[in-house]
Amino acid sequence: MMLEISSITHSYGEKTVLHDVSMRAEPGEVVGLIGPNGSGKTTLLRTLYGALRPDAGSVEFDGAEVRRIPPKRLAQRVAVVVQEPPSELMLSVADMVLLGRTPHLGMFSRQGLEDERVAEEALDRVGLRRLANREFSGLSGGEKQRVLIARALAQQAECLLLDEPTNHLDISYQHQVLHLVKELGITAVVVLHDLNLAARYCDRVVLLSNGRVHAEGRPDDVLNQSTLEPVYDVSIERVAAEDATTQLLFRRA
Repeated sequence: MMLEISSITHSYGEKTVLHDVSMRAEPGEVVGLIGPNGSGKTTLLRTLYGALRPDAGSVEFDGAEVRRIPPKRLAQRVAVVVQEPPSELMLSVADMVLLGRTPHLGMFSRQGLEDERVAEEALDRVGLRRLANREFSGLSGGEKQRVLIARALAQQAECLLLDEPTNHLDISYQHQVLHLVKELGITAVVVLHDLNLAARYCDRVVLLSNGRVHAEGRPDDVLNQSTLEPVYDVSIERVAAEDATTQLLFRRA
């Protein structure tokens, strides 16, 4: 799925938080949204799935403006994992993941064996099938995050939007989740704070600063001293890891 964002501007009251932002994600591409706190990453992500209506500009999936796509059809094509915790409903982990199948059901249909198979596979992929019968509200923050990612996988969407999906996860699961996102082979836009994770798993990165696109391109082209230091106000050293990926070292400026 092709995602194209054109000249998005958005304000909260008198404060403009996005200024004429344009970017794209090619089919099958993992794009990282990076930038300091307050740079507009989450606000931009929320415009992508229609939770926010921008003051100006457009968001298109395969040429169709997001506001013109019926909600059920949008949910079939676009899966979202956000930072806000879901309501503490008394649901099991399995039932929470099965909610991802809802866009594929008819008005009076119930989940069937195929839906259960898809949900079980999604739990397997995030390593949580053993917790299928546990109550969701009793899980740790990291376990909840992985369940929500499993729910998004169960949607079998063509595009995945994730707001800090590695939040609350230990290092092992941070890499597991982002490796999984990359291996899905679908279009994904991921808000990330960890620039080394962005360097390893993203095909392209978009660096936001004060609500504007400061730089966009391949990680090797954006994640360098001259581009990052003015935005993050830290001293940065870039080194090559043994597996040829970029590693960034940070020091106070």
